[in-house]
Amino acid sequence: MSIFSNNIRFLRAKRDLSQQSVANELTISRVRYSKYENGVSEPPIELLIKISKYFHVSMDLLLSVDLCKYPTDEMLKLPDNRIVLPVAVDSLGNDTIEIIPQKASMGYLEGYSDVGYIESLQRIALPFLNNGKYRAFPADGDSMPPFRNGSYIVGKYVEGISELKPGKTYVFITLNDGITYKRFKEIKGNSVCVSADNTFYEPYDIPFNEIVEIWQYASGIFPEDFEPGDYESYNFKEMFRELKKDIKDLDRKVSKRRKV
Repeated sequence: MSIFSNNIRFLRAKRDLSQQSVANELTISRVRYSKYENGVSEPPIELLIKISKYFHVSMDLLLSVDLCKYPTDEMLKLPDNRIVLPVAVDSLGNDTIEIIPQKASMGYLEGYSDVGYIESLQRIALPFLNNGKYRAFPADGDSMPPFRNGSYIVGKYVEGISELKPGKTYVFITLNDGITYKRFKEIKGNSVCVSADNTFYEPYDIPFNEIVEIWQYASGIFPEDFEPGDYESYNFKEMFRELKKDIKDLDRKVSKRRKV
């Protein structure tokens, strides 16, 4: 028997329905429906969609996740027929937080929709974080002090772009840049404008169609102390940023004189 056949049998039994009543709702014969539950045959795509809507479970879940292990009312569903994963808890009842590995962070772009990949990640629990789905992402670079390489940013899942708040920081999962942590500025047409706290970097826009997931900053994990001297590198880059700006201004003035 397939995962699909097990799932529809489980969902029907959970509702305490007979095969005949489900078949009637799908406008097919009971014999035909029983073949799907027994794994003898598989439904065509049109009927699969109908079954998905009838049980209020996405086709992704019906075909790839053993629902007997993860009750559907404990799953955090996403708009595009994905799930983040069942909201698991530790022995104390605290929600667990998946940790995306530092060395394999780009693999998240390939595995974010794979339930098996998500389940394979290590987890931690932070009792003060609740009422939402959280995940820990590795920091990279020097654009968002005090986070640096080796640090982790714990984000709370954001359901839509409309929920973004100017001035707040978010982890954006994007098709081109992978995992990036930035401060949201504003919505500009069909994109979001973000900026780094390190002013050496210029603000830039992320098109809506490149955004895969958004997680709002909730907490930070710092494996090492952030020494006061670490800010010197940021100040050094700030000096070059100002120098770059001065050069642009000078070049603009020279160009105007030449035109005169």
